[in-house]
Amino acid sequence: MDTDFESVLLVIRECFVYKIPPRTAARGYRASEWGDLATSFLWKGRLRIMSKGQACFIRLEDNESGEVFAVCPYDPASNSVEAVLDSSRYFVLKIENEGRHAFIGMGFQERSDAFDFNVALQDFTKQINAEKQSERRAKEVDNTPKKDYSLKDGQTINISIGNVGKRSRTRPSENPSSNFSGGMVPLIPPPPSAAQVKQQQQQQQQQQHSLFQ
Repeated sequence: MDTDFESVLLVIRECFVYKIPPRTAARGYRASEWGDLATSFLWKGRLRIMSKGQACFIRLEDNESGEVFAVCPYDPASNSVEAVLDSSRYFVLKIENEGRHAFIGMGFQERSDAFDFNVALQDFTKQINAEKQSERRAKEVDNTPKKDYSLKDGQTINISIGNVGKRSRTRPSENPSSNFSGGMVPLIPPPPSAAQVKQQQQQQQQQQHSLFQ
């Protein structure tokens, strides 16, 4: 389904169309060769520049009825619109109808209209070039080889999370009352009381005294 919509880029209320002689050399067209430009025009009416997607066309319409006199598909890469060599207000348009084409002269009375005409076509050309460049960049990104992170046949993933799932290898503490050979460690006797200490001292003094008797 075609989702592009038409948009109006420029409207000029008055333009003139001329019948032009065939170009006999590659030097270009001259408006002075079209006769009296003030009186020899073939048609007079409104000009509209329309765009739809990446297509642009120049429509020459009747000011009263809106009937289309001629349509010029604009292509920046072709000779669909050419400026004449001897004036900034006149151009040559390549019009098409049912597969046939012809060249006509077209001009404006005001230089400001000719300026607006040129700017509208230039702006459309810049927009199309920007869109094409963006599309090329998008295709280059899409064509970039993508890395394959999938597991191949026989491949596995090992995940280690801290010490979860590990068994403690710490040996249980031994009974402080057992020795290294499995026997019992003898208990240390409690310290003697003050009375016992005094009694022992007296006994030692008596023994010493007996030694000197």
